[in-house]
Amino acid sequence: MSILVDEAVNQSLVSSVKYTSKDFSSDQDVRWCPGCGDYSVLAQVQRILPELNYPKEKIVFISGIGCSSRFPYYMDTYGFHGIHGRATAIASGLKIARPDLMVWVATGDGDGLSIGGNHMIHVLRRNIDLNILLFNNQIYGLTKGQYSPTSESGKITKSSPVGSVDMPFNPASLALGSGGTFVARSLDRDPKHMQTIIKRAAEHKGTSFVEIYQNCNVFNDGAFFQFTEKETKSDSVVFLEHGKPLVFGKDGDKGIKLDGFSPTVVSLKDGSHSTNDLLIHNEKDSTLAFILANMTYNEEMPRPVGIFLAVDRPRYEDEMEKQIDSAISKRGKGQLDKLLNGGDTWVIQ
Repeated sequence: MSILVDEAVNQSLVSSVKYTSKDFSSDQDVRWCPGCGDYSVLAQVQRILPELNYPKEKIVFISGIGCSSRFPYYMDTYGFHGIHGRATAIASGLKIARPDLMVWVATGDGDGLSIGGNHMIHVLRRNIDLNILLFNNQIYGLTKGQYSPTSESGKITKSSPVGSVDMPFNPASLALGSGGTFVARSLDRDPKHMQTIIKRAAEHKGTSFVEIYQNCNVFNDGAFFQFTEKETKSDSVVFLEHGKPLVFGKDGDKGIKLDGFSPTVVSLKDGSHSTNDLLIHNEKDSTLAFILANMTYNEEMPRPVGIFLAVDRPRYEDEMEKQIDSAISKRGKGQLDKLLNGGDTWVIQ
């Protein structure tokens, strides 16, 4: 019988132990800088895992290189600290070999989108059942403050002393363009929202990609304060909720409607528009997901936060196992010795 994580085997993957967040905290001292946004991500993951009711011995965290990649040390689960950019490749191999495991990837904007960018796009298009948490602080923190693939144009850093001329990646658009089936964004300073998104990501069958705006208070302090601080957040962020109109503003007095395929901000307090005129979010609509993701660097628009897209598509490991089962049913299991010694062989004297 297949061990794929589907309804037929779900009962064997339900934990009989009732965990708490402390059960997922390791005995290692957390060595991020005081005030780092990574602490919040760690705390929310540890709070959500008990709710998933998944056997602890079947949960694995895999990382690459960077501040975010210390994550497996602080989780009392199985884990693997990989090499730079290869976390998604390692996680893919593990999930394919052991489909019964719940596999998480902790990566950063440098690790996941620079040296690891190629692996990232391919895991998304394959739709392997992994949960990817991309910590985006728009800087290389571990190596002391160089600009990263998500740093804004003109960013002055140690590696760009007169300003970066690069156009930054938009992680949400990149994930959508790679065929991602679950693409979301959350904020390190909004723990309840992050918990909701992480839980939804874990429940998704396929690759889940969650970009988390995470403050690096040493090398890029305040990069996202416009979207996280009480004074500016309500006017700078629009939260995406399936089936609900896109309303934002301190008094809920602004909204977003579509003018053709272009989103525009309208006022709800002058009587010219009502919520009936506004765009209704649909997380099953891939075209809408692209439109919303592309608002990211538009200074005239609020920053979208929430689930852009959540759709079903066959998972790579399921399709691979079907292919293997089909081949075995037609040709038998085969023998390794026969394979190695079959066909054209020669002896080197």
